[in-house]
Amino acid sequence: MPDQKKLTGRSLIAIGLMLFALFFGAGNLIFPAALGQRAGTNVWWAMMGFVLTGVGLPLAGVLAMGRSGCRHVQDLAGRVHPVFGMLFTLVLYLSIGPAFAIPRTGTVSYEIAVRPFLSEGASDWAQMIFLAVFFLITLWLSINPKKLVGRIGGVLTPILLMVIVVLIVKSLITPPGSQGAPTAAYATPIKAFVQGFVDGYNTLDALASFVFGILVIEFVTQRGATTRHEVMGATMRAGLIAIGCLGVVYVFIAGLGAASVEQLGILDTGAPVLAGSARLLFGELGAMILAIIVLLACLTTSIGLVTSCAHYFHSQFGGLSYKGYAVAFVIVSFAVGTFGLKTIISAAIPVLMFLYPLAIVLIVLAFLDPCFGGRRCVYAWAIGLTFVAALVSGLEAASVPLGAVGTFYDTHVPLHAVGMDWICFAAVGFLIGIAQTKLRRKSETSPYHL
Repeated sequence: MPDQKKLTGRSLIAIGLMLFALFFGAGNLIFPAALGQRAGTNVWWAMMGFVLTGVGLPLAGVLAMGRSGCRHVQDLAGRVHPVFGMLFTLVLYLSIGPAFAIPRTGTVSYEIAVRPFLSEGASDWAQMIFLAVFFLITLWLSINPKKLVGRIGGVLTPILLMVIVVLIVKSLITPPGSQGAPTAAYATPIKAFVQGFVDGYNTLDALASFVFGILVIEFVTQRGATTRHEVMGATMRAGLIAIGCLGVVYVFIAGLGAASVEQLGILDTGAPVLAGSARLLFGELGAMILAIIVLLACLTTSIGLVTSCAHYFHSQFGGLSYKGYAVAFVIVSFAVGTFGLKTIISAAIPVLMFLYPLAIVLIVLAFLDPCFGGRRCVYAWAIGLTFVAALVSGLEAASVPLGAVGTFYDTHVPLHAVGMDWICFAAVGFLIGIAQTKLRRKSETSPYHL
């Protein structure tokens, strides 16, 4: 009974706010603003698609981990095959870790919160100095993960939310302008919805949800949830708090971006959109307000990613202590960050086009698992065919010539033109796997077998 009293409503709110802060980082600020500018009058159609991948999928990923009973994403991905489980998890952690996401938190912080206040000549050295300080703070706050909820959910996130609310309220009282005409990619409501769905990939949140879901499960367990039902219920409530905050912020940032075109014009990325909008709303004070938002959002995400990656590599590969891996990832993230934000974003797109379909199908299979008895052949067929479509999408995003294969895809594969052809491949694979289960006798002791 004492353990049950530990999981209070206050604890769940703190965990939910921590989860929001972990999700809400660099890409969550930049991409909704850029989407808003480009979608114009179709911004709300685009946001419907964006919310599915930027809000719905992260929640689904967190819940999938809780429902699956797996203690690690490698266990869940291993239902396809142990080798796939190891490779998928390794690439996932590198993507949300030192290869892309962690360095992006530092570079976005610099581009929005620091660079506008510096002269052009000092920017190169200033970036290196700033990144060094940013990642040293990240390391200090990551070195003791047991204090993560208190430091982020109890302190940093409430400050972050208060500053965001100030920006939102001001934008509602005195909007910077009216919505402009949509660009070609968002020209119709359907195009806007599909493009918004794909834009949501850039947040990396669906990939991170596998990892953050583990953290949430650990924290609700530490605070008194004992049975699987209690863990799942607490995880869902914490997740709803997080995605509720995330969805509201996305909608208002996108709306702010759409209303900024009249005075700012269409800009290259979301970073100058936010900076310009903040100045329109508050003058020079707006730049300071935005700087606080960006620094807090990116710092909390950086802390969560370093913590998660260090835990995984320490538990799976050993060699270094948790603190040793945390130091190593901070050093690598600093080195990658010196290449700049534009380079990091460009390099990440092909990887995301490859990983996201696999992650989405894995989440769906985790929820459907009881319907097909957890048969490995269903996982293998669905993920296997999805892998083919995802690989083509990744290669195309990397501008790799595909010759006859590319021509065939362009003319014969449904939904390929909008980057959603993996849905057809996954559905066919799932049906083949189901058919195979009907033809086999279920005599093996373990459900996860061919």
